[in-house]
Amino acid sequence: MSTRNLLVELFVEELPPKVLKKLGESFSGVLADSLKASGLLVEGSAVTTFASPRRLAAHITQVSAKAADKQVAQKLMPATVGLDANGNATPALLKKLQALGEGESAVAKLRKENDGKADVLFLDATQAGATLQEGLQKALDETLAKLPIPKVMTYQINDGWQSVNFVRPAHGLVALHGDVVVPVSVLGLSAGNTTQGHRFEAKQPVVTLTSSDTYAQQLTDEGAVIAGFDARRAEIVKQLQAAAEKQGLKPIEDDALLDEVTALVERPNVLLGQFEQEFLAVPQECLILTMKANQKYFPLLDASGKLTNKFLIVSNINPADASKVIGGNERVVRPRLADAKFFFDQDRKKTLESRLPGLGKVVYHNKLGSQGERNERVVMIASAIAQQIGGDGFVAKVAQAARLSKIDLLTDMVGEFPELQGIMGRYYAQHEGLADDVAYAIEDHYRPRFAGDELPRSQVGVVVALADKLETLVGLFSIGEKPTGDKDPFALRRQALGILRMLMETDLPLAFDQLIAQTLSVFNGSQEVAEAIKAFCFDRLAVNLRDQGASAQEVDAVLSLSPNQLAEVPRRLSAVQAFANLAEAPALAAANKRVSNILKKVEGEVKAEVKAELLQEAAEKALHQALAETKPKADQLFETGDYTASLQALAILKAPVDTFFDAVMVNADDPALKANRLGLLATLHQAMNRVADLSKLAS
Repeated sequence: MSTRNLLVELFVEELPPKVLKKLGESFSGVLADSLKASGLLVEGSAVTTFASPRRLAAHITQVSAKAADKQVAQKLMPATVGLDANGNATPALLKKLQALGEGESAVAKLRKENDGKADVLFLDATQAGATLQEGLQKALDETLAKLPIPKVMTYQINDGWQSVNFVRPAHGLVALHGDVVVPVSVLGLSAGNTTQGHRFEAKQPVVTLTSSDTYAQQLTDEGAVIAGFDARRAEIVKQLQAAAEKQGLKPIEDDALLDEVTALVERPNVLLGQFEQEFLAVPQECLILTMKANQKYFPLLDASGKLTNKFLIVSNINPADASKVIGGNERVVRPRLADAKFFFDQDRKKTLESRLPGLGKVVYHNKLGSQGERNERVVMIASAIAQQIGGDGFVAKVAQAARLSKIDLLTDMVGEFPELQGIMGRYYAQHEGLADDVAYAIEDHYRPRFAGDELPRSQVGVVVALADKLETLVGLFSIGEKPTGDKDPFALRRQALGILRMLMETDLPLAFDQLIAQTLSVFNGSQEVAEAIKAFCFDRLAVNLRDQGASAQEVDAVLSLSPNQLAEVPRRLSAVQAFANLAEAPALAAANKRVSNILKKVEGEVKAEVKAELLQEAAEKALHQALAETKPKADQLFETGDYTASLQALAILKAPVDTFFDAVMVNADDPALKANRLGLLATLHQAMNRVADLSKLAS
């Protein structure tokens, strides 16, 4: 069956820019999937997505005008219900056939087949394939129903009577199969072959499409629109880089901003603007944020990454004289920058310490008190951690940073730009002449904010960040506010991962159990809560390690020992991965699992002790000798932290372990002999499982 390419476009009023990309991908994806389900696409059909501020469109290659007919077997009813004792059709069967559009003559064509329970009557029929009109109408209805619309609006269609719901009012529908219009309709619109170009730049207001394949080119040439989201984004990047290079500068990198600007323009035109030098006295984070968030500008940085007084505007028009466009944007941004300067100047008139009482007026959680009470808990936790690491001077810096860490929440700048919390606290602390490690700890205590984010830059910052995250995690767990399913309103999974990363990557001498216990004591929490927090954190750690490429068995082997010094986890995991690659690993892991199962079944404690005089069989003597030679070496390597070498030293045990299980009966009739052999296995188990539980590697 011959195929032609299909173009579908829905022309609408300006779509929400932050979701345009997702809307475009959903529109083309669901449309193609539905057409494929209807049998209208061939194996090699390709889908191209178009999404601009005023259109969602899809180009799909090799679309059939009609799907192929197919043979279907219609299950009717049990034969005992459909046929009487003489084999004639019952009224129930005739009624069923009538409902399917068949007459009594179809009885002769019925097929009897056993479905495993009883004989069942089937009607074999040819089902006509869907036409493109039928399939596309169904696909459009399904596509619009599944669009990830953040908020719908209700509006009247052109007849003035009916109302429809959609993300924005729709004004046009195109459906072209080659050069033929497919007569479908949605949202009160009937499909045609015309669309509209750019509001101001198009050569003509209406673009008549000659075929499905000329869509993108005609919109570019006649409509002054780059319809493809990715193509438009690439054009913006190209123009930004070219404009910045002319100034010897570089535009700030921000993928989210780039996507949003791409969703705001149909034909981008990058222009250069600038503001007064005096505004550069304001912290550049403030200026960058106000230009990006409020104006969608791209600030320009010098070679050292310092903000300049120049910025790039992505305009949607391309006038012969761009000076008025540039001047208008410069006038608009100036009050924004003036506000930032005003906030900065006003905030510095009060010290951070003088604002401290204000935290008591800010509610944190109705069961956990105010931000002031929370701040006191963070100071207590941070001080307790600091005492395990450094002397009085270090403890004093940590306590000061923790006490001042949240005060910038009360400043005008952070009130206007919450994204600057921590950053402004650092600037204000530096303005007051506080030590750099204290100032940077105020900024860094929010880190890591997300997966892959940098850790705090100093030990002071790490301790305050640990205290802040521990207070949040333990405090909320203690009042029953723990994540359930995919709901995590307080981002406790992220808080837990931040704690784990700092403990693993900074190599601080901090025991995980002790940290939880210290923090829990501030809330008078129970041991049950402590165990729940530990299980939650280790679950997050397991997920994180698997995401980094470790297998579930390797991760389980390390974490099942509940290592208290989390800095050891990466080294232990690396050692397990190296051990797993040894030829002896599978047999030793299986033997270890067998030993574990044997020891679990023994009542009471089995001591790792062996009486040499009770060894009888050659195989048990050989294993005892091998352990006497290998275990001290493996233990010494373990104590020095060389976990990889410690595990690899155990590889020599494979042969004596295999021989032992082949030749020795552990559960001997003689109680003393049995106890001695169990002691030998306990010694083996102890030697093999110091780094990780190797039985977890057994398949």
